[in-house]
Amino acid sequence: MKPDNHEDTATCDHISRMLARISDKWSLLVVRVLGHGPLRFNALRREVGEISQKVLASTLRELEENGFVSRTVTPVNPPQVEYALTDLGREFLDPVRGLAEWVVANSARMDAARAAYAQRRAHD
Repeated sequence: MKPDNHEDTATCDHISRMLARISDKWSLLVVRVLGHGPLRFNALRREVGEISQKVLASTLRELEENGFVSRTVTPVNPPQVEYALTDLGREFLDPVRGLAEWVVANSARMDAARAAYAQRRAHD
């Protein structure tokens, strides 16, 4: 029996939407950093690296909206806000770590491919 093409298309659309929400560079880095434990905003920003305050805030909102990150406000003056991975975020940490390990293991191969491509393009 032939698979229903509409069902395949709907599944691909759903996967595409979900991946767009979670697979951007900053989301992966934030999840990876929070995998070491909860952090306040500025500590998280220092650990992530070259991220602006605006982009980090937006990334954290999206991760919270999608259930990967929790935000806890401690009512002191000034208020302290701490971010942590939820159960879903901790489950997501496994594939994030796997992807990071794969990138490290294959960086030299990708660099070589880019250099070979640039050399081929220079001779065209």
